[in-house]
Amino acid sequence: MDIIDKLIRDHHLSREEYIRLLALAEDPSATERLKEEACRLRRRYYKDKVYTRGLIEFTNYCKNDCYYCGIRRGNANARRYRLTKGAILDCCKNGYGLGFRTFVLQGGEDAYFTDARLADIVRSIKAGYPDCAVTLSVGERSYESYARLREAGADRYLLRHETASEGHYGRLHPPQMRLADRKACLYHLKELGYQVGAGFMVGSPGQTDQDIAEDLLFLKELGPQMVGIGPFIPHHDTRFAKEAPGSVELTLFLLSVIRIMLPKVLLPATTALGTLDPKGREKGLEAGANVVMPNLSPVEDRKKYDLYDHKICTGEEAAECRACLARRVEAVGYRIAEERGDART
Repeated sequence: MDIIDKLIRDHHLSREEYIRLLALAEDPSATERLKEEACRLRRRYYKDKVYTRGLIEFTNYCKNDCYYCGIRRGNANARRYRLTKGAILDCCKNGYGLGFRTFVLQGGEDAYFTDARLADIVRSIKAGYPDCAVTLSVGERSYESYARLREAGADRYLLRHETASEGHYGRLHPPQMRLADRKACLYHLKELGYQVGAGFMVGSPGQTDQDIAEDLLFLKELGPQMVGIGPFIPHHDTRFAKEAPGSVELTLFLLSVIRIMLPKVLLPATTALGTLDPKGREKGLEAGANVVMPNLSPVEDRKKYDLYDHKICTGEEAAECRACLARRVEAVGYRIAEERGDART
């Protein structure tokens, strides 16, 4: 257990030490020790609060062809849609009434949503709800684009790096996509003053413990305010359709590790966890997570934002989803906080 004690003391390990730590992922005593420390830290900085993010999936058009993704450009079976500005603002109005104080605009890399269009939407949200944070998750853009959106009022940006290993990145993405570009975007976002979110898939095809160690090293180097990890789940219209999903248990183990590495980080218990395990989000909170992301998108469009198979909560109204999550959060000793939920500094 000396490796766990070192992580708890130093909040960081070497590449070789992370690989040794990952060898303990199926050891119940190691898992419990990490979980206890992760929960101690999240209570130290966030008490019993769990922050909600109102997710608005506003376009499923995407210029990219990531091999694992159901809304990739090459999927001719995807039913494409875009929300109008009015529909997005309606989602915000509904969400605000339900207590959401962060709105997450998430979409594919859709050229229709130019800087001008996105900036106009962001400004309108901030004008209508000045006490709320706006998070964008719209992929790789230029430094100038990120600067314009920041100037318009965007507070946060989610851009999962998916894997920090060059070789593994190449297995998951077409040749024109480069890990170096993804990392550069994350550093640009930090430079511009965004609260930045990175993250990776657990158990994606070909992933090794060495790859995960690279992810952990990169997260420590980047120092993001948010980290989103979830188990890989295959989609039937991708080349990875027959691959096994990622491990819930390893995802939970890594949530605890990341909380210890980055004690003040905002850490979601993801929908993917809840998709693979009926109690997945509760288990995520018990492993050190402190964020949940209910869906505010129009019900008629949710099934079209089909990143992976069997995604949960695609038929629920926002009010149902929010009430359900509140009960689940309370069942494991936490409470939903109606706040922006910024990362501690």
